[in-house]
Amino acid sequence: MTSDSDDKNEMVAAIRRIHERVRDAVVQESERVAIEELAQVTDDESEGDTIYAIDRISEELIVELFEQEVAEKRPLVLIAEGISGGRMTLPRGLSEADAVWQVVVDPIDGTRGIMYQKRSAWVLTGAAKNRGNETNLRDIELAVQTEIPLVKQHLCDSLFAVRGEGAGGERFNRLSGERHPLHPRPSRAQTIRHGFAMIARFFPGARDELAAIDEEIVRGALGPVEPGKAHCFEDQYLSTGGQLYELMMGHDRFVADLRPLIETVINRRGFSLGICCHPYDMCTELIARETGVIVTDERGRNLSTPLRIDADIAWVGYANEHIRREIEPLLRDALNRRGLLN
Repeated sequence: MTSDSDDKNEMVAAIRRIHERVRDAVVQESERVAIEELAQVTDDESEGDTIYAIDRISEELIVELFEQEVAEKRPLVLIAEGISGGRMTLPRGLSEADAVWQVVVDPIDGTRGIMYQKRSAWVLTGAAKNRGNETNLRDIELAVQTEIPLVKQHLCDSLFAVRGEGAGGERFNRLSGERHPLHPRPSRAQTIRHGFAMIARFFPGARDELAAIDEEIVRGALGPVEPGKAHCFEDQYLSTGGQLYELMMGHDRFVADLRPLIETVINRRGFSLGICCHPYDMCTELIARETGVIVTDERGRNLSTPLRIDADIAWVGYANEHIRREIEPLLRDALNRRGLLN
């Protein structure tokens, strides 16, 4: 008889196979098609992010592959962009109440970077036992994220975890077919000094306010900049899965995405809040936590939000407890001073 742990690990293996098929399809299409075609906005409406032509490659595969690889043994609710209403049951016709799992997927996280061949994107999947409308990001029990590399890039990584069992990884060589274990290890540095640390500000709309918060935190942690020196750095990786990867691999020490909190600032200026991070972007944060990365909301609590494609999420990631102690009080003060935690 298969144990619960064995069943979850078998499910992880199935999801990894799905991800690899999606990865290969996107890379092949990127090799074949001009950037301008991949970057076209489709006519489809979405409650989540803008849908580009490149997104359709992976979205069409996701439903088919989850139906083939997972749903027969493990009936599920599939939650993803590109699905009418943002969710569907597999096998088809199943009632949501009869599903065992809720599986949230981002078929391409980092669309804008990969479609312009600037930086890797990621396939993201997290799975939680079905608790109906109460099912939450904090319920995710297993997760997988797989790198979609640039056409010119021959190595690509995948990371995966089952809750309570730690995280694993693999590096795949697209040229030779070789696979090697990958061991994620967050930074052990005790300060952000001489490391990468940043607040996400990818898109227009109060970028100045986010930058001001960033500057305030860095000055509070490290003091004024010395002439001719740069005492920390930033990397605006336009992919939430990519940001988590950078924390897990020891490349980044602090990352925060505070976009939902800035809505009041934007509204005062007469504008509307644009795109924010959603549950499908954060569905693999379990992997980061299993490696030792500390992931919280803006108030320092565990992330908690319903598994819907339209929910906005603010999140903060620290490489370790030392970094958290250095940064969290400064972050909280900066947000309180602006009335952003009310």
